[in-house]
Amino acid sequence: MRNFLVGLGGFQLLLGVSQAVTHTFDWNVTWVTANPDGLADRKVIGINNQWPLPLVDVNKGDRVVVNMHNGLGDKSTSIHWHGMYQEDTNDMDGPSMVTQCPVPPGSSYLYNFTVNQNGTYWYHCHTDYCYPDGYRAPFIVHDNESYFADSFDDEMVFSMSDWYHELMEDIKPEFMSLYNPTGAEPIPGSFLFNNSISQSYPVQAGKTYLIRLINISAFVGQYFWIEDHTMRVVEIDGVYVDETEADKLYLSVAQRYSVLVTMKNSTEKNYGMVMVADSSLLDTIPSDLLLNQTNWLEYSSTAAHDNVTMPVDDSSDIYPFDDITLVPYDRVELYENPTKTLELTVIMENLDNGEGYALLNNISYTAPKVPTLYTVQSAGDLATDATVYGDYTHTVVLEKDEIVEIILSNQDTGTHPFHLHGHNFQLLDRYPAWGADFFDYDAGTTFATFDADNHTAFPTYPARRDTFVLPPGGYFVIRFKADNPGVWFFHCHIDWHLMQGLAMTFVEAPLEIQEELSITTNQRDVCEAAGVAWEGNAAANTEDYTDLKGQNKPPGFIPPGFTTRGIVALVFSVISAVIGMIAITIYGVSDLKFTMTEVGLGDGATTVTPEGEVSAYRD
Repeated sequence: MRNFLVGLGGFQLLLGVSQAVTHTFDWNVTWVTANPDGLADRKVIGINNQWPLPLVDVNKGDRVVVNMHNGLGDKSTSIHWHGMYQEDTNDMDGPSMVTQCPVPPGSSYLYNFTVNQNGTYWYHCHTDYCYPDGYRAPFIVHDNESYFADSFDDEMVFSMSDWYHELMEDIKPEFMSLYNPTGAEPIPGSFLFNNSISQSYPVQAGKTYLIRLINISAFVGQYFWIEDHTMRVVEIDGVYVDETEADKLYLSVAQRYSVLVTMKNSTEKNYGMVMVADSSLLDTIPSDLLLNQTNWLEYSSTAAHDNVTMPVDDSSDIYPFDDITLVPYDRVELYENPTKTLELTVIMENLDNGEGYALLNNISYTAPKVPTLYTVQSAGDLATDATVYGDYTHTVVLEKDEIVEIILSNQDTGTHPFHLHGHNFQLLDRYPAWGADFFDYDAGTTFATFDADNHTAFPTYPARRDTFVLPPGGYFVIRFKADNPGVWFFHCHIDWHLMQGLAMTFVEAPLEIQEELSITTNQRDVCEAAGVAWEGNAAANTEDYTDLKGQNKPPGFIPPGFTTRGIVALVFSVISAVIGMIAITIYGVSDLKFTMTEVGLGDGATTVTPEGEVSAYRD
């Protein structure tokens, strides 16, 4: 299979077409069967009975209209247009229970928005944990006014992803379980490059290509390297940057890069493009899991297609390219004098049900009973009071045009790529720096904290993007301007961590939201079909918006004096005791007529039916 992707927008660019176009799509979201790695057939979420999903390819200024029908039959869904600012169209953003109700089977939702930005994006399901089941694809916005528009001849789009052989709904009970007290993330079955493995992509000698790279994974970051070719970075997450050479790149989940690559003038050899999974994220590495994959820039179909290995430079750090050093082409200066500073800490904890959860400042995000945007629209003047959005949505209300600084510390030994909806943000500082060693838990390293009175100078023109990696045991500092009224999710984009509650909500200029948006008939119908309230506070209370009785809550904290191991042991002890009592009760009320040999102490066994009847047999 050859997945050489040249966008319609690139064709229009060459023709000089600039008039805005409306792209209308009728999408029936359905189950299909696929086997992209050749290892296992499985159900995946397709569109119009096809998978992979269609690439959305538009020009800056175009309108996108998608009538999405949920034909899955057994699962609710939605679409998040990752990286789209959704200015004046916050209700099109897509995360369920944040800006809309989940779309239940048999219902349809109309997405309608104008794309007033440019660059490399993607779209994916944002209901529960469904996008790793295949509901994800690139979304490309061309711009014939980019500073590098005349510097390339063609485009290619390459996605990277982890791939699970089981449905997410089957994996979740094992992940969120007493039997997984450490919260170890599920290990993928393989890794895909453009929804396949080890493919060739034809190129023409001497031409320059704009290569768009997107990590659409649920969990694992990827390194990327092209044999004997230089990459020149020109875009990160939709933001143009000064052309900067890079030998190797690292893309966390949800990050994007666009690079210019000039082909050689000879066709005697094909060159490997190497993708290597970040094994530091994996608790275990199964012997049959291939971390390295070679795909090829194919100059000649008759030349050899040799597997190659990404070179390792022991003098460099684990991440070979530091995104914080990039300079935005538009020269937006550092946002000075933040009016709101949020100091947040990531903690991974077992709560009192024995399962692993993720917390920001001791709050594990728990969805409200009413989508937060709909609470804004029905709360009147109380919309400026964070109370109405619930205790566990971790909502911060922002005034229009506030400069918001987030100092995010990580008291966890894993990385966390954080994504902010509705904005990109400035990258000011990160520790450990890319040239330093990461947190070493076994060595007794202490968790680092940011010192506002003693830090490296912030950049004059900070790089901006919408997804930024938080290092293990370290911190990062970002700023953004609250110039886009809406309800915006801020969360770790590792889907397992979002499932555990690693998220919070920004409600930005709520009274302006009320002036700009109202709930449509279609949106209200979707809520009613889903059995979800579309007005009221986080507890669906329409009488007293400050009364949160009945709101959704996460499990409680483990009582003081209990260790994680202790609480898990206690839970298992209780379970064992209950099972023992049930067995004794059954024994006492049953008319047992067999010997001890028949109950399994010799060559026989005993079974208990679902109705509680005891039966025995002998070998």
